[in-house]
Amino acid sequence: MTIPLYEVRNISKKYGSVVALDNVSLQIHAGEVIGLVGDNGAGKSTLVKALSGAHQPTSGEMYLEGELRSWKSPHDALEAGIETLYQDSGLAPDLSVSANVFLGREITSPGILGKMGFLAQKKMDHQAHADLEAVGIAVPASNRSVSQLSGGQRQAVAIGRAVAWASKVIILDEPTNHLGARQAGEVLQIIKRAKQRGLGVIFISHTLPHVLEVTDRIVVLRLGKVVADAPTSTFDAEKLLGTITGLIETA
Repeated sequence: MTIPLYEVRNISKKYGSVVALDNVSLQIHAGEVIGLVGDNGAGKSTLVKALSGAHQPTSGEMYLEGELRSWKSPHDALEAGIETLYQDSGLAPDLSVSANVFLGREITSPGILGKMGFLAQKKMDHQAHADLEAVGIAVPASNRSVSQLSGGQRQAVAIGRAVAWASKVIILDEPTNHLGARQAGEVLQIIKRAKQRGLGVIFISHTLPHVLEVTDRIVVLRLGKVVADAPTSTFDAEKLLGTITGLIETA
């Protein structure tokens, strides 16, 4: 049996007497897109924060490529190849596209006698354009300010940055939220390309048609527990909605 790319086993998270996650287990393999769905308060955000290193679970284990791991901070997860895009995208609007792509990972050129390095702006502009183009994102110019881009273009840049830097897993939290049909379609194509590159993709969305379109498997959370984990082909929109709300009980 293939070792999962990323796996959590019996993860629980408690805030005092409140149980946000209750013995949640989840696996994702390379080149697989998982839909993580559930109603508000189901535990999706808490699970994402545990997976990305933002929160430490109260109990349970996490494995990356079969190796037991624990994240003390999001930086630890980033260093391990796990990229997370939250709903607010995290872009700096006053900076250029390339500066955002390389934010926190800037390329420098050595200064005089190797000291006082300078930002290698042209190199970053060229590389950012190539990285975004590789995942299917067309941006007018990588040196253009993000504030000059449309909402859809900004979201595309944020996702492109995450896909470009992720080496193992990318977690996307509502990436098509507030986008028009055409722009949302472009984002879904980016997810498909990430899968083709062999990344594991966790796609969180309330837009069920998008989940049904791009995922291989769907995990449904309800009140902090996994109530369904099955191939996407076993769901249609009605069954998925019923599973989320509890109108359809799973075995």
